[in-house]
Amino acid sequence: MPSPRVALYLQDAHDLRDGLDIVRYAESRGFEAVWQAESRLVRDAIVPMAAYAAVTERLKVGSGVINNWTRNIGLLAATFLTLDDLAPGRIICGIGAWWDPLAHNVGIERRKPLVAMRETVEVLRRLLHMERVTFHGEFHHVDGIELDVVHGRREPRHVPIYIGATGLKMMELTGEIADGVVLNYCVPPEYNQEALESLQIGAKRAGRRWEELDRPQLVVCSVDLDREKALDTTRELLTQYLAQQPHIAHASGVAPEIVAQIQSILGWPATHEQIRQAKHLVPDELILRITASGTPDEARAKVDEYRRSGATCPILYPVGGDVRLLIDTFAA
Repeated sequence: MPSPRVALYLQDAHDLRDGLDIVRYAESRGFEAVWQAESRLVRDAIVPMAAYAAVTERLKVGSGVINNWTRNIGLLAATFLTLDDLAPGRIICGIGAWWDPLAHNVGIERRKPLVAMRETVEVLRRLLHMERVTFHGEFHHVDGIELDVVHGRREPRHVPIYIGATGLKMMELTGEIADGVVLNYCVPPEYNQEALESLQIGAKRAGRRWEELDRPQLVVCSVDLDREKALDTTRELLTQYLAQQPHIAHASGVAPEIVAQIQSILGWPATHEQIRQAKHLVPDELILRITASGTPDEARAKVDEYRRSGATCPILYPVGGDVRLLIDTFAA
């Protein structure tokens, strides 16, 4: 019987050079993929992805997730062509609709996000298939462009496109047009039921079987032999996320009054001291409901709940210092 699939998620908590050692260790312990975050204005996904691809041999490398607003579509296709040159057949393009207020604060108006995503996926896929593309939509306008490979591989590139969907309408679109969905973190396992129903609606609309779509899921995971330490580390992370990422706060089911209280304490960007002042507002019950935190046995049990709820491959977001303990906990 094959080992359960498992992947690693890295954001900005570790020195980038240390991240190279971490992904090599994850590969040696049977992890199938590493996904690099790009959400806050801190660390972009593409540079780490290239580094991870360069130091591994089998590990798939995904963007978890870039947004579809800030990179020109031609450059976006050229970027993933380049990554595929570095690690042929191992690159995954995870892409999402970003979130406000961050997008608004940098001058992006996220109007008609479904139309924008549909256009992005269509043009990106056609370019990576090495087609010559003319497309005039509402968001993308290209005239007779193609990936201009003179020296190198001219064959179509297999770069699966996964949409990082949280809202149910985006989930429907994902079922219709994407190769997979990156299910979000900080949601309870039961959130997946409604999400997968929406995925099924979209897949049916396109004459597809939703079961054939890959469904990896981000899962915040804090593993420590000291249970209280594991929970407290997650508490700080949730304090920041609930204040700054309202789409996650909504999907998590947290009471709006708790979110408002946390937001009244945290600034933008939040300081560590502000997070410490507000973290008491995040109860243990919430941590245990929407993350895999605690002892190794508790973390494994919670991750299994997400698997039973439809996730095909948990993407574990390590919170806390001992990433190797987390990797060993879930090693094949």
